[in-house]
Amino acid sequence: MTEAPIDAVDAGGDGDADREVVENERAELREFIDRLSPDDIKSGGWFTKLLAQALSSYTDKVDWQYFQERYKGVPADAIVDQRIKLAARYAALEGGLSAGAYTTAIIATLGSLGGASPATVPAAVATVMVDVAFITRLQLRLAHDVAVLYRVPLDLSDPEDMWKLIRVAFTIKSGEVVRGGVIKTVPAMMRPVIKRFYSKGVLTAAKGLPFVGKFLLQRNVIKIGIPLVGVPLAVTLNRYTTLLAGRHAQAIFRNEARVIEVAEGLSKRSKHPELMPWVAWLVITAGDKMSDDEALLIRHLVRLVRDQHHVVDERFAHLVDIEPAEVWRRLDAEPGDLSDLLEVASRVAAVDGPVNELERAVISELRDRCCRA
Repeated sequence: MTEAPIDAVDAGGDGDADREVVENERAELREFIDRLSPDDIKSGGWFTKLLAQALSSYTDKVDWQYFQERYKGVPADAIVDQRIKLAARYAALEGGLSAGAYTTAIIATLGSLGGASPATVPAAVATVMVDVAFITRLQLRLAHDVAVLYRVPLDLSDPEDMWKLIRVAFTIKSGEVVRGGVIKTVPAMMRPVIKRFYSKGVLTAAKGLPFVGKFLLQRNVIKIGIPLVGVPLAVTLNRYTTLLAGRHAQAIFRNEARVIEVAEGLSKRSKHPELMPWVAWLVITAGDKMSDDEALLIRHLVRLVRDQHHVVDERFAHLVDIEPAEVWRRLDAEPGDLSDLLEVASRVAAVDGPVNELERAVISELRDRCCRA
């Protein structure tokens, strides 16, 4: 999204104002592209450079307070919905402005870079790269906005959090959006094109940022060269892929916000913060496989116990295999009402879906011990 404050984000929008924003962003990105070399584009290094340009000043300005000032009292879901629609509208406008550049001749130029000198990017390639950079920056900032609105903490100086934002923004693992059913919001005639668009990019963190740049460029070239589709339909990929990317970000960050909310509620009500991680971990490890939601929950529980209750348990931090007998020993040594720990076990077991038999057995044993206490 543009760094300028956006106050009118209704679903209809102001066509002239939107067009002005898009044209200004295109002009800014053209200057960015003009500073790239052909090797930056071929190697994918353009993405690393755009990443810094796209997020540095933007994330300093567009924070929770930014949205609070403009949408005071409005639920996060409503604001997220409007931000996604606005981004999709911008993407569609930009696609229309770039449509003239989408010719099969440019595909060949992208592959060879026209024999250009090391310091010069051919004009045709630069035109397409403006489109690619626009959509890339738009989706990065949209994913950032969604995380901020759901109050999911992201430290973009942390490589792990940065990679998380990239994965969410560009729907990596490939096909998650398609498999997740979000594609049902797309007109039926566009679905085969969308599936082809997302079929190209299975990435792993080990491949690094330049590889992401190559992947994004290759994926976007699809809309230039799809046979029998035609430019007007192909460029609508900008709109629908941005819409799907936004919905994907909403699903990921809204779920994370839900898990954080569970952890915060348990921490706030806990009378035994030193025992809470042990009980939670016993329930989580009762099954054969730990879910992403369970891993996220224990991470935030430990953080909250440390930050809110000033409990740092080195033994728990170094734990490899948890022994149920050790947990029961700790509970038996604690006098008084332990019902808050029963709530911990129940909420942890349910955080990733229906409670399974192994989790239910742990909760049953815990209930018996709480009753005896």
